[in-house]
Amino acid sequence: MPKNSKAVKRELDDDVTESVRDLLSNEDTCDDSFKKSSLIVGGGGGDGEGKDLNGDMDVEDGGSDAEDDAARPAWNSKLQYILAQVGFSVGLGNVWRFPYLCQKNGGDVVPECEKSSATTYYWYREALNISDSISESGGLNWRMTICLLAAWSMVCLAMIKGIQSSGKVMYFSSLFPYVVLICFLVRALLLKGSVDGIRHMFTPKLEIMLEAKVWREAATQVFFALGLGFGGVIAFSSYNKRDNNCHFDAVLVSFINFFTSVLATLVVFAVLGFKANIMNGKCVALNTKKIVGLLGNEISRDLIPHHINFSATVSAEDYQKMTVLIRGVMEKDYQLLGLGSCSIEEELNKAVQGTGLAFIAFTEAMTHFPASPFWSVMFFLMLVNLGLGSMFGTIEGIITPLVDTFKVRKEFLTVGVCLLAFFIGLLFVQRSGNYWVAMFDDYSATLPLLIVVILENVAVAWVYGTDKFFEDLKDMLGFTPFRFYYYMWKYVTPLLLILLLGSSVIQLGMTPPSYSAWIKDLASEKSLSYTPWGLAVCISLVVMAIMPVPVVFFLRYFNIIDENAGVVSTISYKKGCIIQEIARPEEEDDASLIHAKSPSPMPGNSIYRKQKGGVPDSTPNGRYGIGYLMADMPDMPESDL
Repeated sequence: MPKNSKAVKRELDDDVTESVRDLLSNEDTCDDSFKKSSLIVGGGGGDGEGKDLNGDMDVEDGGSDAEDDAARPAWNSKLQYILAQVGFSVGLGNVWRFPYLCQKNGGDVVPECEKSSATTYYWYREALNISDSISESGGLNWRMTICLLAAWSMVCLAMIKGIQSSGKVMYFSSLFPYVVLICFLVRALLLKGSVDGIRHMFTPKLEIMLEAKVWREAATQVFFALGLGFGGVIAFSSYNKRDNNCHFDAVLVSFINFFTSVLATLVVFAVLGFKANIMNGKCVALNTKKIVGLLGNEISRDLIPHHINFSATVSAEDYQKMTVLIRGVMEKDYQLLGLGSCSIEEELNKAVQGTGLAFIAFTEAMTHFPASPFWSVMFFLMLVNLGLGSMFGTIEGIITPLVDTFKVRKEFLTVGVCLLAFFIGLLFVQRSGNYWVAMFDDYSATLPLLIVVILENVAVAWVYGTDKFFEDLKDMLGFTPFRFYYYMWKYVTPLLLILLLGSSVIQLGMTPPSYSAWIKDLASEKSLSYTPWGLAVCISLVVMAIMPVPVVFFLRYFNIIDENAGVVSTISYKKGCIIQEIARPEEEDDASLIHAKSPSPMPGNSIYRKQKGGVPDSTPNGRYGIGYLMADMPDMPESDL
């Protein structure tokens, strides 16, 4: 980017202004290619259809009416696309994983219920009906099974028509959680003790900032939050027009995701601060009774400050004064009294991870809210919407490349994928399903996700080339991105990712795989080691998640799978549309060129017609063209084709 160039800055400001205008507009009626980017099947139309005066296929106009039937859908507005990306990236992890990491790093009917708490008991025994270990299946939990079926039915119905249906659902599923979070924040700030929780959130634990585990967990949170490596971001972006300002979108979605994480964490810590004050008040009341019972015997009445009245409620500050005096006099015998410290900080330091934060700690705090049933319904509706938004992006990342490559009906594929996911999900609705959720979360996502993102980074920055990628971005955006990105993509990011991967592998090697199990007799969680078959499953999850990468590489490298064989098609991207090129059989007569059929690309070489601007589009590898312009390539006459 030129230094101190006012003209370039003005162009960038205009680009940002245009991006905001596109975002706020309902529909871009002036750009038909944004609303519908045509998908042209080679050799499909009639003679002369979709051709310009020179006999070339008019890519920008999108072909004939017959080809419009196979048109690739596009977002109706920029706002739908942004909401889809936000809904995919902002998920349940923003509510329970991010606040848990902040909390951890600086931020009566039965005996099982009596030993724990009513909320904990209800979650583990009534909702999950959990078994004592992962080895005890216990059969399916029929309530959870019905909920699983309902969830996948909603996903299937919302996505069966692609982004034409899911895009409209995003208006509600992406915006509703923000309404709930803001309402919760306002309500929580009016509760006693909320300031204590927020103060705890912004108080870092400097002594653990040098631990590699903290930074590893922070980086992993970024991957989960933004949905990197899952394919959903790429799938949603593929429905945009070619000159879409992806730079603006990336910055905007990242900022919204960060803002959402902070907002959700403020809500959680404000509520947990309220809960900590409630629990601390109960602790003070219980231990005050102990002190009253010990007065005149183990504890002298002279140690009690005169202003403290045991007939009234003793405040936490007065209790702390009493314990300090008693501890100073009795010293060694103080532990024998069995008095608790009753500290709000200790209550806030009790880190609750994953489902425990959302379904136990937060829910228990809501039971103390005025009109608690209303807030509970709002909270769990928010969780459903967060889960749906993330699943839309995940399923889109699976379906889109299959539809683009194999040209199958999207409706049938959507139903098939959702059915398959439902049957796989039955594993998680057993009585031992919560342990399987923890296993998949630890071993099928974290480590394989890092490997996939590293390979993506290396493929773009080193195999394809950062310089070429910059030229692509310049062609699409209309300006050259900051040079800062060049060094980050090529050097800094791969190095940091490799260090993160290495630390993750070392961490897994130093700590034997284990999981937290709920023991009914103890009414508490206990860390258990995986059985030998459990270890085998953990290893299999990691291997299966990364296996497609080397398998496809070797199949391509040794030409076991022909790129142009069978129904597998090559996809070439041009402005405003996607062209599908089907390999021509060897026995096809070259006379097809005379009959106005589109010439098929030769293996390893793909020729694209000249654009109106006079510069031909070319793909260096002959398979996937993403708009990289070869200005030094001479125009090739049709006779040479």
